[in-house]
Amino acid sequence: MRLDLYQAETAHIAREQSSLLDDARQQLSAGGTLSRLEQNGVLHALQVLIENAIGKTRQILKAKGEPVPVSAYDALNSLARLVHRPGYIDMELVLELVREDQHRFAYRDCR
Repeated sequence: MRLDLYQAETAHIAREQSSLLDDARQQLSAGGTLSRLEQNGVLHALQVLIENAIGKTRQILKAKGEPVPVSAYDALNSLARLVHRPGYIDMELVLELVREDQHRFAYRDCR
């Protein structure tokens, strides 16, 4: 796959998912709450952004002739803040990250 096309597609995906998270952030910042369905949407948008950033990381490393990590953890070990216990998601932490606009860490890398 051509890297320029891949980068354009990852940027498009990142903009879409980031926009959804911006909507959630606005609702939370206004003192609102999110329904369980909306919380699930936040989790999905974050997952897509993170997978997008991991994929882009791997493609850039490959294009530069660098070793490509097998695990997502090695590709982006900075994501450890979200992991407290395997199989457990701290929804309050996730909502705090969205409220504080911290989902941008994955979006910036996918432009």
